[in-house]
Amino acid sequence: MSVIQLSGFADEAADGIAGQIEVIKALGWKGIELRSVDGINAHDLSEKDFGAVCRALDKAGIQANCLGSTIANWGKKVDEDFGATMATVERSIARMKTLGTKMVRIMSYAIDLDEHGRPLADQRFAERVSRLNTICGRFAAEGMTPVHENCLNYGGMSWGHSLELLDAVPSLRLVFDTGNPGFTPDFSKSYPYPNQDAWEAWEKLKSKVVHLHVKDGWRSPETGEETYVYPGEGPSRVADILADCLASGYSGWLTIEPHMAVVFHDASVQSPAERRKAIFIEYGRRVEAMLEDLGAKVAGGTATTCRA
Repeated sequence: MSVIQLSGFADEAADGIAGQIEVIKALGWKGIELRSVDGINAHDLSEKDFGAVCRALDKAGIQANCLGSTIANWGKKVDEDFGATMATVERSIARMKTLGTKMVRIMSYAIDLDEHGRPLADQRFAERVSRLNTICGRFAAEGMTPVHENCLNYGGMSWGHSLELLDAVPSLRLVFDTGNPGFTPDFSKSYPYPNQDAWEAWEKLKSKVVHLHVKDGWRSPETGEETYVYPGEGPSRVADILADCLASGYSGWLTIEPHMAVVFHDASVQSPAERRKAIFIEYGRRVEAMLEDLGAKVAGGTATTCRA
């Protein structure tokens, strides 16, 4: 039996929590992957503003299935102030307890690059592992699960880097983003680095996956230009990966992250408010339709299927 619960990074649809709740309710879903509200990450909101977010979610009957933190992400160097990092970890733990959230998305710090934009031979692996073991140990001590995203950070440089990191940090699990391989150079190969292969990465990593993000699209290795599309319209093998999840009995959350109207890491990508909402809802509907085409029954933001 597969039970896939549907959620979304609703900050792509609206800045404020009211608009984020609006699109989740329009889809009939019960989950939101809480990342930013009014441009501020949930773990950095003032106590007053965070309290207002919690009350709004509670009133709407929407669960924060995961905290989309910025801890150790692609914008953070491995030698940043670790005291500040751990302060963010402690705030995140307190807020996850308030939300009733057991999962937090983290990463493994920015890739160290030379003056030509190529990875340095020394990526300070031991320092990354030391810090991540401390970070993840704190979450684990509270019964929470830190999940590493296969994004443009050390652990996303290739599927091999992901496995190496997971082996070195025992309390760390994996959130697999279907679209990220197509946007991320495969640094296990020679320059100029091709994009990673989504299916190959999935096959190598799926035994470690406890959470899914869905996006689709590709990066031009020549220009670096990124193109985002609806699920199934790009090279990310979304339908194949979802079919494999259903066949293997995957039970967990699936969070949509369209990137078609706004991009969290690129402030230059902007769209009118109504377009943001419309794309988000259409994206969710297409994921639901894809799951139904694969034999799942979708109702109330949950897809279920039985396999004999």
